[in-house]
Amino acid sequence: MQEPGTVQQKLGFAEKVQIFSEEFLKCCIYICETESARETFTKRLYAKMVSSSKLLEDFLDNVGAKNNSNWYYYRELVSSVRNLSLASYSQKHISNRLPFYDLPNTKGFEEGGYTTHRFLITSLRRISQNALAEARRLHIQVPDDRFVWDDFPGTATETPLEFDIDDENLEEEKKNIVKITTEFLRVAKEFETLGFYEPYTLDQIKAIVPSSFNEQEARRFEMVVHSLQSSFDTYVNRSGLRFRNIKLKRLRGYISVVLHLLELTRCLLHYYERHLYEVGYKNIYKRVCDELAKAVWPEHILDRIMNYGLYYIWYFLVQGQDLAHELLNENMEQGSIVVGIPQNLGFHSRPSMLVAKIVQHYGGQVELCVDSDRFDASSVLDIQWAGGKVQKENIKQVVFQGDVRALRDIQILANVNYGEDSMGKGIPLPKELSYLKQ
Repeated sequence: MQEPGTVQQKLGFAEKVQIFSEEFLKCCIYICETESARETFTKRLYAKMVSSSKLLEDFLDNVGAKNNSNWYYYRELVSSVRNLSLASYSQKHISNRLPFYDLPNTKGFEEGGYTTHRFLITSLRRISQNALAEARRLHIQVPDDRFVWDDFPGTATETPLEFDIDDENLEEEKKNIVKITTEFLRVAKEFETLGFYEPYTLDQIKAIVPSSFNEQEARRFEMVVHSLQSSFDTYVNRSGLRFRNIKLKRLRGYISVVLHLLELTRCLLHYYERHLYEVGYKNIYKRVCDELAKAVWPEHILDRIMNYGLYYIWYFLVQGQDLAHELLNENMEQGSIVVGIPQNLGFHSRPSMLVAKIVQHYGGQVELCVDSDRFDASSVLDIQWAGGKVQKENIKQVVFQGDVRALRDIQILANVNYGEDSMGKGIPLPKELSYLKQ
């Protein structure tokens, strides 16, 4: 004989959809009825909206609501709440934490954040109103119980805990700072090539999203930057140094604000692509898409994706480059090598370009020293200026000083005559330098 309660009572679809809709509909009521002027839209509220809508969406997917004309719209409204709440959570996190990042020149960004949050709240209200109406049409009982303001306190507090952990492994920390700043510079360089450095018109945005930049691309960048933040928090942030070293604290701020902007942008891209852009060819899909577009205006979501999300991701990545370079040069291991010059033709365009690409790849400072003169080895033009002095004075060897990682590869390059034969034609490079072919 089985103990009481060991067998779950079998519930039908109507009972289960009522159970899984309970907290979701309470959230919808709360966001529709609460005064927007009050500080009521907190991370705790958005977290509750995400979790309740996720559970309900999973239930509806399990019973096949995506393929049922009567339940399809309700399922899409639930998914809309989940996606918009996720984006709102990221935006709220940014606005809460921005004062602690200690980043310069953020006034325009803050104003853009307020505009984005208003758009998200307005869209959530409309979607929530539609969800409540659709629930009533489907004979789902709207709960009489209500959430109240005190159910969703903010995360800010006037009594922070004492900072009393100070793990000072300085040498190991230096190595990790070098890795993190190098990767930050690589991400910044790649994102800069996308060209999101000025406001775009709606027609321009539609030509880019989603054909050239989409959820998949945003997710790729998000994973890289998330890894950066994780590395920082694991290998640098554990030390109390971050509270005494404003440069490290600020670098962490750049990484964090970019990460949460990528989260927000990825959520909005997902919503636009999945619910407002490609929805299939059947009439029910088109009708639901049109209804969703009345609540979440496609032109506004595209504007927030491009002229807020992607623009300020570019802005903070580019703004953080000087700091990353500074920290890299302060923490990298430095050295010096003596190498021969390219045989016969000297530092003409090919060897100069290869040396500069090596230095740019690692991001640390390297100088080419010719007697008492010093040249920036990340600059093709500077190297060619040095080459002129080398040729004029018939110098056979030069010195490179700086980032030992770049010096190691410059040594490899010099050992194969800087990648060319005696006639100046290119030859295959060693596998250690395969990145130069990109």
